[in-house]
Amino acid sequence: MRGRLDTLIEGLRSARSLNDLQGHITRLRDLFDVEHLIYHSVNSTGQQYAALTYPLDWVDHYLEQDYARIDPVVQGCYCRFHPVDWRRLDWSGKPTREFLGEALDAGVGHQGFSVPIRGPSGQFAMFTVSDRRDGDAWEKYTETHVRDLILAAHFVNQKALEIERGSDETGTAKLSPREVDALTMLAMGYNRGQAAESLSISEHTLRVYIESARFKLGASNTTHAVAKGLTLGLLVV
Repeated sequence: MRGRLDTLIEGLRSARSLNDLQGHITRLRDLFDVEHLIYHSVNSTGQQYAALTYPLDWVDHYLEQDYARIDPVVQGCYCRFHPVDWRRLDWSGKPTREFLGEALDAGVGHQGFSVPIRGPSGQFAMFTVSDRRDGDAWEKYTETHVRDLILAAHFVNQKALEIERGSDETGTAKLSPREVDALTMLAMGYNRGQAAESLSISEHTLRVYIESARFKLGASNTTHAVAKGLTLGLLVV
């Protein structure tokens, strides 16, 4: 998987238009072996862009009904920084259940996993995979592929930003090996205590490395620093 993903990411670098990006989304869906893969971005001025494999009639219906206002995936990702398994969201309200029924009828898939992304100047994006695997198979799938999904999410978002703004290229920050280690532990889902223990350092020392890396990357917070580290290829998870 990682070798094929690296090849696709390398190809993604050559995308020059949003149409090019759509083609890569389809190839990523096939690589990840899921029914659907979706990238959706909203920039600081409210402009939206999506590259996805959902049926277009469902996309049109979703937009016409303004389902984003009740969609637990959108609402859940907007207030979270870590990946979201759809099973952990609240689907109990009547409007939400009705929306879910329509989504399932449209072939969306009853399992989903979304990666929230915060970009520069207030940009918000989501990278999502959905499928019809049963619960146990889906849990095993997400545990196996979470790191690759996060990596793909941030590379797709970076390319979308480059296309939208002409270029998003900046000089690559130089992180020390320990700063890389600290951010890598967080990118892998470790909490600070676990990361410090794994690196055989105190939490205070870990915090120093994280803050130093955040400053060098020009990140607004730790999650942003991890995201930038992934996007710039400084972290290997």
